[in-house]
Amino acid sequence: MKIYTKTGDAGETGLFGGPRVRKDHVRIEAFGTVDELNSHLGLVRTISGASVIDALLRRVQCELFDLGAQLATPGASVERIGAHHVEWLEASIDHYEEALEPLACFILPTGTPLAAAIHVARTVCRRAERRIVNLASQPDTVIPVNAIEYVNRLGDLLFVLARFTNRQERVADDPWHPV
Repeated sequence: MKIYTKTGDAGETGLFGGPRVRKDHVRIEAFGTVDELNSHLGLVRTISGASVIDALLRRVQCELFDLGAQLATPGASVERIGAHHVEWLEASIDHYEEALEPLACFILPTGTPLAAAIHVARTVCRRAERRIVNLASQPDTVIPVNAIEYVNRLGDLLFVLARFTNRQERVADDPWHPV
């Protein structure tokens, strides 16, 4: 089977079980940004090696594929990302945050190459969240019940993981100071 079909050459693509839409449609933007986030997490995993966060990030990547598939399927009736996924993210945040000092100020997204890559993934996660919120605001559009909550928590987790990986390497948070 060839990878190219030529069916998208006019700027349209097909949704799972649905119509063809323009490639800049809000639904395409939403699941495309989730896919972009997944790729960034793949890069984070290559930088992290066999660190303690690798298994967690692999699970998140699989869940993002599920979320992307739901977003790509108008009217999907099966919820693949549920409340228990959000609860698992919250438990993970709590676990990794235990090793960190409480924040007293904003910090710059920097540190080790791994932490910086996680911060980039975090910002893409926040963009995915905005795209999903935009999709949800469209008339007659249904999105997975826990989609927004899931990516919101995932952004929080990525922030904590960036700080955690810096702490593991004994790199201090870099506080922001207004200029």
